[in-house]
Amino acid sequence: IAALERAFRATTDEKQFCALGAVKSNIGHLDAAAGVAGLIKTVLVLRKKKIPATLNFKKPNPKIDFASSPFYVNRELSEWPAGSTPRRAGLSSFGIGGTNVHAVLEEGQPAEAPEVHWPGQLLVLSARTGSALEAMRGRLAHHLEAHPEVPLADACFTLQTGRVRMPHRLAIPCSSREDAIQALLATGDARPASVFEEASKRPVAFLFSGQGSQYAGMTRELYEFQPVFREEIDRCAELLKADPGHDLRSLLYSANSADRALNETFLAQPALFAVEYALARMWMSWGVHPAAMIGHSIGEYTAACLAGVFSLEDALRIVAARGRIMQKMPPGAMLAVQLSPERALAAANGEISLAAVNSPSLCTLAGPGRQLADVKARLEASGIECRSLHTSHAFH
Repeated sequence: IAALERAFRATTDEKQFCALGAVKSNIGHLDAAAGVAGLIKTVLVLRKKKIPATLNFKKPNPKIDFASSPFYVNRELSEWPAGSTPRRAGLSSFGIGGTNVHAVLEEGQPAEAPEVHWPGQLLVLSARTGSALEAMRGRLAHHLEAHPEVPLADACFTLQTGRVRMPHRLAIPCSSREDAIQALLATGDARPASVFEEASKRPVAFLFSGQGSQYAGMTRELYEFQPVFREEIDRCAELLKADPGHDLRSLLYSANSADRALNETFLAQPALFAVEYALARMWMSWGVHPAAMIGHSIGEYTAACLAGVFSLEDALRIVAARGRIMQKMPPGAMLAVQLSPERALAAANGEISLAAVNSPSLCTLAGPGRQLADVKARLEASGIECRSLHTSHAFH
């Protein structure tokens, strides 16, 4: 007390303005844990802005002159009003063997809510047992309800990066706090499914599709909200400007972008490569690195580039040249059909060819557009599901 009084008297003569308390009166002697218990109590005092009572205190030791000191013993729970400076609290821990520590804690100032553009978030929970996971689900829902000041994105980040991964796991996609609370409290069929998985790491494979999967506006939100994805698309677009003669970003993301333009082979192939490359780099920036990669058609070039077979600059030159050469071929069309290879071959008469066998019951036909349209109409009339691919030529 004498040492503290000397410190306070260096700046003020005010009396009995600083409350004293002790954690020992609440929970007893804690031996080696006394310091951390005091720290926890002090943090809670600053957070709750309330000073707890020193239990069972009646009167001070007569040898301590509290009346003329800066201190008083707090006898009952009291509010801690704000002053001209942030609230501060001193913590003293006098441990066994001379381990004496004094620390000064200051309340944290309100932080500005982070600006979050990404429209979706992912809540992840894990526990050692299924019952513990269920309890955690309920506690998190109630915490989000009770603390609307906690940004949902911050809660998701902490759960993903600041928690040990346990075998019973649950992941909930949500776009708002209300979505998250509703999903966490859902019951019956709406209850989010959990899984049991002992492995903490699983190998990941990157799969890259070929032409026919592109459409105007694809990945627009990623370009708007994900900086790594945007940087890689911009990089590819600048490298491609002189080759296809079009700005890739306008082709993909402008209000006037159309599927028809993006279906042209000399544009579609560089656009697909750039999108696949940027997607892979974005996942890798998040720590998701592939153990294997495989690609179909133009996707093979993406996989090879990421694997270091050639540089991005060389890959884009090759892809652009490939697209220009293919564009010079006669136009055609492709059709995915729910048929076995044998039945697809039977349908592939005249100038129509069996272009690809994707599974025992899914094949692709290719050929001149008008003839393929006739085949499609005939198959659909027979109840066979067909889907035209977004291509300007008949490949494979």
